[in-house]
Parts: sequence; C-alpha cells; structure tokens
Amino acid sequence: MRLSSVLALFRPALPLILGLSLGCSLSLLMVSWNQGGTEEPCADEAGDGGLFAGAQVGDSRGKSAEDAGNEDFQPRIVPYHKDPNKVPKKVLRTRYIHTELGIRERLLVGILTSRATLNTLAVAVNRTVAHHFHRTFFFSGLRSTKAPHGMAVVTHGDDRPVWLMYETVRYLHQHHGNEYDWFYLAQDDTYTQAERLTELVEHLSAGKDVYMGRAEEFIGGDERLRYCHGGYGYLLSRSLLARLQPHLDTCRNDILSVRPDEWLGRCIIDYLGLSCVEVHQEMTYHYFELQKNADPDREDSPQFKNAFTVHPVSESSLMYRLHKRFSQIELDWTYAQIQQLQLQINNLSGHTPEGKAGATWPIGVNPPFRPRTRFEVISWEYFTEEHIYSCTDSSPKCELRGADWADMAAILDTAVERLNERYQPLLRFQKRRLLNGYRRFDPARGMEYQLDLALEAFTQKGHSQVIAKRVGLLRPLSTIEIIPMPYVTEATRIQVILPVTVREQDYVSNFLDMYVMNALDTHDNVLLTFLFVYDPFDAQRVSKTDVFASVKAMIAEVEKRYGDVKIPWISVKTEVPSQVKLMDIISKKHPVDTLFFVASVWTEVNVDFLNRCRMNAISNWQVFFPIHFQEFSPALVYRDQQPSAPASSPFSSEGLRDGRFDRHVFDEACFYNADYMAARTKMAADILDNDELLESMDVYEIFVRYSGLHVFRAVEPALVQKYVRRACNPRFSEDIYHRCILSNLEGLGSRAHLAMALFEQEQANST
Repeated sequence: MRLSSVLALFRPALPLILGLSLGCSLSLLMVSWNQGGTEEPCADEAGDGGLFAGAQVGDSRGKSAEDAGNEDFQPRIVPYHKDPNKVPKKVLRTRYIHTELGIRERLLVGILTSRATLNTLAVAVNRTVAHHFHRTFFFSGLRSTKAPHGMAVVTHGDDRPVWLMYETVRYLHQHHGNEYDWFYLAQDDTYTQAERLTELVEHLSAGKDVYMGRAEEFIGGDERLRYCHGGYGYLLSRSLLARLQPHLDTCRNDILSVRPDEWLGRCIIDYLGLSCVEVHQEMTYHYFELQKNADPDREDSPQFKNAFTVHPVSESSLMYRLHKRFSQIELDWTYAQIQQLQLQINNLSGHTPEGKAGATWPIGVNPPFRPRTRFEVISWEYFTEEHIYSCTDSSPKCELRGADWADMAAILDTAVERLNERYQPLLRFQKRRLLNGYRRFDPARGMEYQLDLALEAFTQKGHSQVIAKRVGLLRPLSTIEIIPMPYVTEATRIQVILPVTVREQDYVSNFLDMYVMNALDTHDNVLLTFLFVYDPFDAQRVSKTDVFASVKAMIAEVEKRYGDVKIPWISVKTEVPSQVKLMDIISKKHPVDTLFFVASVWTEVNVDFLNRCRMNAISNWQVFFPIHFQEFSPALVYRDQQPSAPASSPFSSEGLRDGRFDRHVFDEACFYNADYMAARTKMAADILDNDELLESMDVYEIFVRYSGLHVFRAVEPALVQKYVRRACNPRFSEDIYHRCILSNLEGLGSRAHLAMALFEQEQANST
C-alpha cells in the first residue's frame, strides 16, 4: 500500500511535521494527499544550505567534516510551501476506510451445481445457508441457464466436472482474489452449517497456504498425500489461490482425472507441495457422512452435532430438514450458554459493593432506565384483552388490533407457559382472563410488561382454585444488525416535478418563493419543471384565454431575475389527472439516471429535505415516500387567538405542535427514473386487460406491486405544509378518494381542538 494512501486517512493532523534526515522534508498537511509522486524539488524548501542550514546548534559551516559528523543533527521545522503556478493534481478520495487500508472480507462461498440440480438442491442451499455468508456464488457448466430468483449463478459453458472446477478456481482468483481471505467450495448436495464454518475461518490465519477439508487418499497413490473430498467442502486460503493460479493451465493439460476434487488436490500437491489437512492451528474440520434413509431428527451423536458439513443430501426436502435440526441444536446450545452465563453473573454479583441485590432482573440484561428529571419518566400503557388506553389519536380508549393484539396474545401465552414450567408437577395453571395489563418501552432494555392474571390452579390430586397472580415479563432488545446499503452522495442533482391544476394555481406563488430562497439563492443542485394540467374545456380556449397565464408570468419573472436559470413547463390535457399518467409523460422526457422529487404546490422545498431525498432514494435499491407534517386549520385551532410564532428549527417540537403527520397522502415521492420505468414495464401486461388501471393507482402502489425495491415510508419533519382543504376527485379509485376525504377530515384539528370547538358552540347555543 502506498504511503500517501495511509496518510490520507489522517487529515486533521498538525499542519506541518518535523523534517527528517532523508534528503527531503515531509509535510503532513490538512488536505488529502495527491495521487502519484510529487515533482517539487526538496531543496527549494530547505534554502541554500540544505535541510539543516541556518541551525543554531550544530552549524557545520567553517568546521571540518569530522567535527560536523560527530555532532547530533537538530532538525528545524520546514513550513509547507505550495507553488501557485503549478496545476494541482487530482486528489485521491476513497469512499470507505476498508478500501483505503486494503481490508478484505473474510469468506466467499462457491457451490458447484448442474442443470439437473440447479432448481432443486441449489435452491435449497441458497434458502438455508446462503444468507448467512457475505457472498455466495453458484457455478454451473452450461450456458443460458435461467437463474432462480435471488441467486448469483456463474455459467462457464462446459459441463465437464474437471473443466468446471478449473474455470471456477480461475474465476475466483481473477474476480475476487483480492477481496476475500478464504474461499469455501462445496457441491450442491452438501449441507453446510454456516455459523460454525464462519467461526472456523475467524480463528485461522489468512496469511498461510491452507488446504483444509476431509482428507481422502488417492487410489493407488502415496498414502501420505491426500486431497479434500468435494462432497464435504473444503477451504482454500487467499495466498494458496494466488500461488496456484500460474499452474492451473498446466494442471488442466497434464493431470487426467474424472473427479474434480481429486484433480484440484493433485494440482495443489504437484505444484505447491501441500496436502489436504483436517486439523490446522489446533482447529479441526468436522464433517458427518449421512447414511441412506437417515432421519435428521433422530441423529444425536456428537459427530453429527459438531459437524460443519453433512454429505450426501439426496433431495431438497432433506436439506430443509437438516437445516431445521441444526437450527434447533444451535438454539439449545445458545439457551444453555445463556443459563451458564447467568449463573456466573449471579455468583460474581455477591462480590460487588451492591451484593446480590445489585443483580438486576433478568440477569445479563441492562438495568432499567433511571430518569434524572420528571420529564424523562417513561409512562406505562394500560390495556386489557380487548382495549388499550393510550391511543395515537389521543382518544381515551381504542380497540386492540393488528400487532398490538398479537403482542398481547403472545405475552399471555408465554406467561402461562413459564408458570407451568416453574411449578409443575405440583401445580398446573390455566388462564381464565387478564385482570390488568401494563406495558412500557425502555430504550435500555426493551418492552416491559406487568400482568395481573386470573388463573385456575390445579393440584396433582385434581383440586382446583381460581387465584390472582402478578407476573413481570420482558421482551429484550436483540443485537442490532447493520444493514448494508449502497453508496450514495449528497451531490446528486434533483429534478423537482410540480403538477399544477386550475384549482391549485393560487398556491404556486408561495411554492416559488420557497424554491427561490432555498434552492436558487443557495445554488443547490436542483432543477424545477412545471406540469400544467388542463381540462378539455380550458385546453380548447388556451389560444384566447390561458388559465395558467399568471403562473407562467411568475416563472418568467424568476428566469429574468436569475439569468442562468431556466424553468421549463409542460402542458397536459386530461379529465382525470392521474399521478401515473403524469409521470409517464415526465419519465419519457428525462434520462434514466434522473432523480425525481414529485412535489405538490403546498410543499415548501428546503435544503434539509432535499439532502434526505438524495440519501434515501437509492437507484435499483430503494424509493422514498415521505410523510409530511400538515398543520391544523387555523380557523378551528386558534379561533379568537393569534397562532404562535413558528420555531426557529423545523425539527423542534414547537414547530410541529399544532398539526399531525398526514399518513393518508402519497403525493410527495423521491425515486429514480430507471426504477420507475422498470416498474411500469412490469405493469404493461396488466394494462392491456384493464385500461382504467392507471386511474385507480398512484406511484406508491406501482412500486409496491410491480417492483422488488425497498419502499421506504417515514415521517419527514422537514416537510411542513400549511392547512389546505384538498379537492377530492370522485373519478379516482375508491381507495384514493377515501384517503383524500380522511386527510381533509383529520386535518381540521385534534380531538381536543374539536371537543373544545363543540363545547364552545354548545355553550353559545345554550345562552
């Protein structure tokens, strides 16, 4: 790795560094280092007498060479000097630290398959263990093989086993030889215990040549030389793969073998002098040979439970049964390890200053959150088997449904199950009903529950009695998983699309003012396109009377004020301004790599949201549908008082006080043109059978139904809209029309505001 590449990571260093006696000075600057060598002479920085000329101590001018050589050199600080006449070179900027440091992933998995087993055994391997590895490839010898969904299949064009092995090893070295430390190869009739194999390579040193698997003797050969059996899989280190690459062609021509694993083993032995090993660095490669008609549920031997791989697997159903069995083994082992750790923590807690009382329940879980002020107290939610008494819409009671109902049912069953495990065989409990239920979410622990249960207790003699029992449960937070996301940047250009109808043109003025202030004045990389939607009657009179003349005049005024800015507009005639129809027109007029932000006339464009639009919309991966904050009707909320002044920050609670996040509106959206075109292509077949489908769907439904992308829907505090009563078109689908009506009704005010308005009205009527 280049020295400049390493130093580029430490930008916030001292502006300069002491010169070294290496013939020239090194300056560690607060900028990224330039790629390539420098052409600046070192002597120019040091002056006439070189690096140490002009030093106070150790000045060798006028002294003999011997005296000068006996003195200790004292370096002086050399300031950095940049020649303004030289053109600076391109700065090397890396995206990730692991790229700069050359950090590699640990393990790549390659599965050898065939046309006969690609859709059966290979699919079973992919569904059981492939998602546990960073990267999994399936290698086949035939061309034009249609790959099953979600599988990375590499075809080599020749189904001969040895040729397939040769091409596979060559492919791994050429394409991924510098990206991974270990390579695991196996057949598709092999079940692999992914967690154990990953743990094995974590304990092995990647810097040595390793050929590890089940060692097999060559037929009629030297008993000391062995190859790794392909049915049980084998590991190849990166260094071994690099050394083997120059000899692959020779091995292909000189070594004759029917078995591909035996051919690879012979090649490694002949040219690298390495034999297959089952033990390396005190780590053992465990495997298990599955007998014919064996039942995985009955296999209980230590060899089976500790195996990394199982072979042979004759059918895909057996692969799934093996995966279920090993998953249960791992789960039992995990629970046993948890109990052992809890016992150790309980024993050690007696030696702490708090003693046994200092061990919180459950043992090993973070202690409960302790509020420092009364404002940090976490409130409990009260619930019964039918209702919950803390609702999102501020109503005092609402029905338990969906995830809340499933959560309540699960904890009741768990509570009774744990009580029976603890008191059996002396007592057996049966739930009668839930008396009281409380729950709260502790960010340090998880979801806590307190349940008052009416239980019927049965003794061993058959006597029963109804008792009340309080139990506490905890659904702890699991390990946080970091989901890998593609690289994105905040420098992407955004194309804002603004559809405008005749009823909405009065709001365009405020939209343009916010756009000019937050995009044009700040020189943000944003473009705006208007889409004027004419109904057939207005379109016929456009030559005489243009209903959008005032809006076009405002656009011309903005273009005149900013000479280098052009705001194009497109006219569309339609009776039903469907969002999908409008996007079809826009999509054809822009490149496929365009990032769209579909806005509404009530949207206030700001820099914070534009950056989140760039970060949350990822090409060929994710689309973003923000939920804007809608202010309540000022005529209802404030009535006889003035509205409070807006907060300085749009993210503060004061700025989002008198309103709500409108979950019924899907007008705003951020997505790439290529993703929209791909989804519309899949929708084309359904349009042939139903022409009215375009009017019954919006862009959100297009992505949900016809794309495999992540549809990211989240509240967006940077999108704040003033109150407006939307015009609901009854010609749209029933679902879209119903959402529009609900948005208008819920946007009037909160339940408290509506209740106060009704109370004041009743008071006025009574007087």
